[in-house]
Parts: sequence; C-alpha cells; structure tokens
Amino acid sequence: MTLTGDRPADAVAIADDVRAGRMAATDVAHHALAAIKSGDAEINSFTSVLTERALLDAGRIDESIAAGQNPGPLAGVPFAVKNLFDVAGEVTLAGSRINADDTPATADAVAVARLTDAGAVLVGSLNMDEYAYGFTNENSHYGPCRNPHDPDRVAGGSSGGSAAAVAAGFVPVTLGSDTNGSVRVPATLCGVFGLKPTYGRISRRGVFPFCPSLDHVGVLARSVRDLAVTFDVLHGHDPDDPVSVDRPREVTADQLDRGLGDLRLGVSDGYFARGGVPEALEVVAVMAEALGIHRRVTLAEAGRARSAAMVITACEGSQLHLDDLRDRAGDFDPMTRDRFLAGALVPASAYLVAQRFRQWFRAEVNRALASVDVFLAPATPFTAPLIGQREAIVDGETVLTQPYLGCYTQPLSFVGLPVLSVPVGGYGLPLGVQLVAAPYREAALLRVAAELERRRLCGVVEVARQWT
Repeated sequence: MTLTGDRPADAVAIADDVRAGRMAATDVAHHALAAIKSGDAEINSFTSVLTERALLDAGRIDESIAAGQNPGPLAGVPFAVKNLFDVAGEVTLAGSRINADDTPATADAVAVARLTDAGAVLVGSLNMDEYAYGFTNENSHYGPCRNPHDPDRVAGGSSGGSAAAVAAGFVPVTLGSDTNGSVRVPATLCGVFGLKPTYGRISRRGVFPFCPSLDHVGVLARSVRDLAVTFDVLHGHDPDDPVSVDRPREVTADQLDRGLGDLRLGVSDGYFARGGVPEALEVVAVMAEALGIHRRVTLAEAGRARSAAMVITACEGSQLHLDDLRDRAGDFDPMTRDRFLAGALVPASAYLVAQRFRQWFRAEVNRALASVDVFLAPATPFTAPLIGQREAIVDGETVLTQPYLGCYTQPLSFVGLPVLSVPVGGYGLPLGVQLVAAPYREAALLRVAAELERRRLCGVVEVARQWT
C-alpha cells in the first residue's frame, strides 16, 4: 500500500499520522483497497476483500478522532488475515472447498477482535494451503499464491497469502498461523518479518484448527516495531482458550531501543549447520560474525524432532477430518487428502512414541537455552521454488521441495519456542534467519531483531514494483 513515494508505509507510521490528523483512516483504507484491486490479480493473495466493512470501520476511527478520542495504537492501520480466522458474517474457508458449505461466522476470532479494538481496519481474508497443511500455498481450489518478487515462484505456506500481501505492499500487517513453520517459511521466501510467539501466548479461539498441540497464531509485518506493537495488542490470557497461558502482559515495543545489552547470543550448530544451499547457511554466519557471536548452540536430535513433529501433525490433523475423508474425499485438495489419509493410518503407538520423545527433546532444548538468551538458525534451506517444482537438489541429494522447506522450522515449533524470522536480501531472492529464544522471551527476540534492523543486517526485501 503506497501512500507516498515508492515505499509502502509501516503500520506505526500510519497510526501516528491518523491519530495526529495528518491522514484520514478512510483515505488509508481507500488506498489499501485500490492497491489490492490493481495488483492482487497477479499475486492472488486475497480470497475475499471486505470493502464495506473496511470503510465502515475506518469511518468510525475518523469519527472517534474528531471527537477527541484515541482509537488505539493501530489507528487506521489496514490488516488482513489468513482465511482460517473467523470473520463475522464470512464463511471460514481454511483454504478448502468443503468449508465453503459452512454457515458464516457469528463473531470475529479473538485475535481479529483485539486488532480491531486497537483501531486496525480489516480489509480482507488471505489465501493459504488447504487446512494449513503445506509449505507452498499451491491451493488447487483458489489457485496458488504467487511470490511478489517473482510471480512464477511460490510465496511459501501455509500462510502464503499473509506474507505476499505484506511483501506486495497491500497491507503492512497480517495474521497467519504457524504449526510447523507456516509463518516463518512464507515470511522468509517473501522477504518480510514473521513472529511465531510462544505456544499459547496469543489466543486461538475462532481459528480453524490444524494440529491442536502445535498450532500457534503469528504475525507478519514490514518492520520489527510493527511486529512489537501488534504483538503487544494480541498477546494476553484468554480464559476461553484452553491452551492460553496466564502470564503478565508486557510491552515489548518499549524495549526495542535497549540494544543487545547483556543478552547472551549464540549461533546454531549441528543439524542447523547443514542441509541447506550454501547461501541459506551463509546468511546465518554473516549475521553471527557481524554481532561477534562465538558461542555455539547444538540441539541434540533436532532431526528426530522434525520427524516426530511430522508424525504428530499427520495424526492430529487427520483426526479432525475423518468424517470428510470418508464422505467427501473427492472435495479435498489431492495433496492434502493424501497426507491426511496417510496420517489416519499411522498407528497410535507411533503417535505416543513421538509425544514421549517430545518431552525428552523439550528438556534438551531447555538445557541448551540455559547458556544463551537468543540463538540464530537458518530459516529455509533455499529460496522460493518455482510453482509446480516438486524436487530440489541440496548437497547433491534430491529432496522433495514442499516438505523440505520446513526442515529448520519444525524442530523449533515442536516444543513451542518463540521464534522470529528476519528477512535478508542480496541473494537474488529473499532468504531469512530465525531468532530463537526460551518460552515467553519474545522481548529478547524483538530486541535482537531491532538491532539487526538498525545495523541494516536485515529488513524487508523491497519488491521492484509496487501497486497503487
């Protein structure tokens, strides 16, 4: 969404201008809606555009400002959500054809409501892999979401629409979900920031589930400050979400200027130091050197953690869809259907072994994180593949492109760690680095990301063209 000049405005800048009366929220909404209309036919990030709601909400923001009221920290900021978030009056598709037969949602998801209460303006719902089961957002029902840097390439998934909409400049902030990397993979491939907070830190009420013991709500944005302000609005206990954590709220945005201070930093070793193309590993080494990081962090059996995460995902995901697999198998995306069918055949003993290993791995991760506050790891093993590309070559070995995109993200979400993916340019297509911390240490992640942004070691990778 370009308001002035060539660079789309960040959320914080928009909110400051709207609250100060330098810009009307209705004008911001009109700009966003026009950008989507003119540019998204090529990208296919939106599955619905909520013009009437957006203009009504923006009008209310302008009225509140005229009355001398403060509409909130995200006043007038346009945002969009992955189409598995409930939006009042809309059918929650979750990327599927089957859900299109459901009745419309009666209320917004908690995360959507919290952003709206903070003054943000919802403009639409976004493309995704069917039922969030994928890393490329090649949806057979609604078409593939295309990467704004090269529309012949995938945007990543399953929150592909969420990443592409930010990268294209249509909106500065979006909501996604992250089970095995579904925020961090597309954020990396599209060159934007992506935050997966600690498991249970943001309410999932009103979000269509995929794998309940792994699902997180996440945020994608154009800047670290936008991430922090949005996270501050979103996080907090929800007594009606059984996994919501009851912890004191914190204001992370006020901590961004503290610098690295006494934070202990490390860089991943072992599993995370191999398995990707040289550039994907090089960006981690470059950042570590620039920050003077020498401490190495090794997570024992990280590869096995990825395998266990895949077992749990397949079992829990298929369980949610057994009736439709029996009665409406032909209405699934073929790739999703086959994964769910395979998951339905996994014996219960394998699921139980994976869960027991999960407890062991969590203890190992806690031991590793006792010596560092934040460590760096690669985000994806390569840049965005071509749409339809099924295989890639890594270290002379042929890998299946779609599942392999999550090789570095899955072991970390497996135990619910907070992770922030920061974008890095200069390699033709965007790459990224994950910042990883112990549970509930989102503020530390945001401080490190802000320092990297200040030093120009990371930042949104600008698309060569913008839509206005």
